[in-house]
Amino acid sequence: MKHTKMKWRGIAPLSKGLLAAVIAVGSLLIPAGASHADSNSTIRVALYADIGSKYKSTVPAVTMQSTQSFTLMSDQPGSVPLVSVPAQSRIRVSVDGYRVKVMETSSWKTAADAAKKLQSTSDKPQIFMISRNGNNVYQLYTGVYASEAAAKDGLARVVKAGLAIPADQTPAVKGDKHLSAGHYSSEQEADTALSSITAAGFDAWKVFLSGSDGSAQFEVWVGEAANDKDLATVQTAVSAALPQLVGSAATSPGLIMRLDAGLDLSSETQANHYMVFGNAKFLAVGSEAGIQLEERSKRTYRGNMELSNLRGSLAVINVVSLEQYLYAVVGGEVSSSWPDEALKAQAVAARSYAMAQGNRFEVANVVDSTLSQVYNGIGSEAPVIIKAVDATAGEVLMSGGKVVEAVFSSNSGGVTSDPSEVWGNGGDAFASVPSKEDVAATATAKKWYYLLLANGISGYAREDNIKLTGNKTAAGLDVVTATTKDVNVRPLPAVESSVSAVGKLNPGENAVVLDKVYESGSYSWIKGPYTSAELLKSLQGKTTSTLPSSILNLQVTQRGPSGRAIQVKANGQALDVKYPDMFRSAFNGLPSTLFDIVPAGSYTVLGADGATSTIGSSQSAGVLSASGKVNVNGSGTVVMGGDSSARAITNSSGFLFIGQGYGHGLGMSQWGVKGMADGGYDYKQILQHYYQNVTIVKE
Repeated sequence: MKHTKMKWRGIAPLSKGLLAAVIAVGSLLIPAGASHADSNSTIRVALYADIGSKYKSTVPAVTMQSTQSFTLMSDQPGSVPLVSVPAQSRIRVSVDGYRVKVMETSSWKTAADAAKKLQSTSDKPQIFMISRNGNNVYQLYTGVYASEAAAKDGLARVVKAGLAIPADQTPAVKGDKHLSAGHYSSEQEADTALSSITAAGFDAWKVFLSGSDGSAQFEVWVGEAANDKDLATVQTAVSAALPQLVGSAATSPGLIMRLDAGLDLSSETQANHYMVFGNAKFLAVGSEAGIQLEERSKRTYRGNMELSNLRGSLAVINVVSLEQYLYAVVGGEVSSSWPDEALKAQAVAARSYAMAQGNRFEVANVVDSTLSQVYNGIGSEAPVIIKAVDATAGEVLMSGGKVVEAVFSSNSGGVTSDPSEVWGNGGDAFASVPSKEDVAATATAKKWYYLLLANGISGYAREDNIKLTGNKTAAGLDVVTATTKDVNVRPLPAVESSVSAVGKLNPGENAVVLDKVYESGSYSWIKGPYTSAELLKSLQGKTTSTLPSSILNLQVTQRGPSGRAIQVKANGQALDVKYPDMFRSAFNGLPSTLFDIVPAGSYTVLGADGATSTIGSSQSAGVLSASGKVNVNGSGTVVMGGDSSARAITNSSGFLFIGQGYGHGLGMSQWGVKGMADGGYDYKQILQHYYQNVTIVKE
């Protein structure tokens, strides 16, 4: 029979009047002490960084620009700008680290063609241009690599890449060891020195530094050695050719300026490229227009960009006002078309979550993905969202004297999670509560009919492509036909371009309606069927249990307070996971753990004596009908449940997951918030429904 509908044990929806009475107690806005949220504080958002197991998102370089001018400077207090970047000008920034110098050529096209071959590999190409004796020379590199050993591995791959490298050249590992050719008080003096050194045949670059008094200073650095031995070789050569130059190893943190000629490999485009040397941090100081990061989907961000070398790769941290950060977060998490009270509730929850993070990511408080909160920059902002954030400025949720880590999810599927069903903990602010307003997510969703075609195939057709004929089967099931030619009957109630239809229905051809469901979305969904092999592959590394060679039976054997799966058994053996919410990733990335598991090609018969037996699609079974017991084949059989529900048995193997909700379900349900706001609740009532024993505190 069709999967059993989930029943929420011990949970009853509150009427609006009762809910309002319950949360009226303690809902006053209380002024907070100095330890609470500061609306004028800043937050550090990691856009790119290698933070080990906590977060890793890296690129060889970032490309920045703005509609207004911005500057590069040291992050040391009292420092003056080192570089001014004109409006609409692009620059690139990377770290000065280990690279592979692939080749040099006088032809940009030759360098670009070789770069194109490397573009899809892990050895990312970069093209720089230098002027040597009045001629342009294009230098192709790969990298950056975190260590000399990693660069040597890259070198081995580059050598095998089949590139047309000039016969007199050999790819080599380069690094961040340089000779300083002198210290200059003006950029003009540095340029003059640079010209004389490059005229002698050496690669050299101008470097921007901040003096101990914060002033802008300049040096010229020569060579790019990977180790001390290579640096000594560079020093010997420089001393022989330029005896008047007394060079020493460069040690001062600075920005090395090179000319990037690889922004566009289809046509030569140049931009200044700044390499961060040493352990210092530099800032790209933006204006109200913000700074665009091309590699981050061309998003534009308020605040400043902190640029540094972290674990051998570039770290880009957006340092921005907390309240301005929330402008983008609220807009990234929910729609600006939602009611004002829903936006205010999201603003307070997002602010509380952010304030509770501390330095969770070592160099940052949060990251820009759903690992923290969605943060897509200025493009996510809208006037109504800014208004909602400003209207709740400084407000956070407090419990037990601490700011609540106010986690939330997209849709709880009608009931929020209990902490025991997610990570095993969550504090006093969290408990499973009803969230019937989650159904707001289906307001514009199409419904799909689950049909049995005349040839015994079953699948789903969208309601706007079929119509009821007015006829019914002997069992009382509705009969439909198509309203247009070649209506696709799909394996699941959703349009997926990568999944073929299982059948067609045309006008005049009838099908039997077995069920009617919402299109798979955040409120309800159907996934699968997943074969035993697919599930075993997905379970690898996510369970400590010994996996069987084949999964013949898969059942939810324990549920938590909200009905979410907290124990699943395969062939009668429990699948142990680190925490219950991990069942989502363990089973091919399910939207939530509020699910039933239904074998696709079999059904279970409950006998009068309480015993059960499983009938597969290849078997025959005795089914008790109105006229008595008849034998039918398993495949294509319609099995009726006691509640008049129906399900067709197919030849499909594997298991269907039929569930509700999207996300972990703990704390606030965003679609539930929207539904409550539509129903007239204000943001304080909404928040104190979803979070337990909390007060809303304003600094």
